[in-house]
Amino acid sequence: MTGPAECAAGGHLLGDWKGHAHRLAVAATPPGSRWRAPVGATPRHLFVPRWWARKDGAWELRDGDGDPARLLAAAYRDWTLVTRVGAAHADHAEPGARTQGPATSSATLPGLLVQMYRHASIGDGCTVLDVGTGTGYGTAVLCARLGQERVTAIDVDPYLNERARQRLDEAGFRPRVITGDATGPLDGEWDRIVATVAVETVPASWLRALRPGGRLATTLAGMAVILTAEKLADGSAAGRIERDRAMFMRTRSGADYPPCDPALFERACADEGEHVGPGGYPMVPDVMEAWDVRTMLELLAPGIRHHYQEADGARVALMVHDDGSWARAEERDGAVSVHQSGPRRLWSYLDAVRDRWIRDGELPFHGARAAVSPDGVITLTRGAWTATIGGQGT
Repeated sequence: MTGPAECAAGGHLLGDWKGHAHRLAVAATPPGSRWRAPVGATPRHLFVPRWWARKDGAWELRDGDGDPARLLAAAYRDWTLVTRVGAAHADHAEPGARTQGPATSSATLPGLLVQMYRHASIGDGCTVLDVGTGTGYGTAVLCARLGQERVTAIDVDPYLNERARQRLDEAGFRPRVITGDATGPLDGEWDRIVATVAVETVPASWLRALRPGGRLATTLAGMAVILTAEKLADGSAAGRIERDRAMFMRTRSGADYPPCDPALFERACADEGEHVGPGGYPMVPDVMEAWDVRTMLELLAPGIRHHYQEADGARVALMVHDDGSWARAEERDGAVSVHQSGPRRLWSYLDAVRDRWIRDGELPFHGARAAVSPDGVITLTRGAWTATIGGQGT
């Protein structure tokens, strides 16, 4: 049981959070950045009292409420703290809890938040829609820079918004917080829209909600890209894929992401492929960690899911798609064998991406121009290369 002396010591530690926040601001912002002071003035520990940490292949609860030193060390480090796994929020977990599943909400590392805000070109007088309230920390940084009256946050999760409002209020901010689907109709107009969730394509509602000349910055689902675009007079937008990288969790409409069909992965694990042959390269990559390769694959065949493991001296990668396509590549003793089935040869797509990367020295989406139609379809072009995101082809 915590006694009075320990409580007093803990309160003293938390009362000294500003020094920690200043050091975080120095780590998360470049010299001269107008975001340094807002990051240094925002008490991040208020927004992440409990979080999930990876351990032995699962998520394990970390509780900062009873350990101020641990809380300050975690909250004021430039890293992401996962606060929700599947439908399990860290706020509701029992001490010592462990869980499995995909991360569904987090406090994004401050350096990445600042990176997105800079790509959005947020000026001091801008009004901003913050897509993905999450813990509310990013919303607080925006309020510290712009003033609470210029900031609106939106999240699909009622509980996240409820807790974010409480913690924002504790930090001294009362921005407008909307509970709803950010990809649907929006009530308001803004100079900037910045998203810390990934979207399949630009929602048409964002273009309607942007003021003329307004700017958006977002990532795209399954891709390590940052799209920026400015609204034009005809309701479309023009921009580019920045020569920078970021990935966020996908938007969701419910408490968790739709489950994957386990039968597809089971087939990919065990079945003999319709097409069996050697791999084009002598190594099986972990595509989830090869961000540029994963991005190009998503452009070629949106929705591929990946699994990778190393065991018993072998490297095995699985790829599956909802159209029934699957691939399994196994690397053993320096040789790669590939099994593929379904309407598309997914591993052949991967080898084609690797071929292009080696031939050209980079992949073509870097720096590509982006034209966004009023209904949100994105057309990327760079030289003779073009790709479409959204519309009938997605």
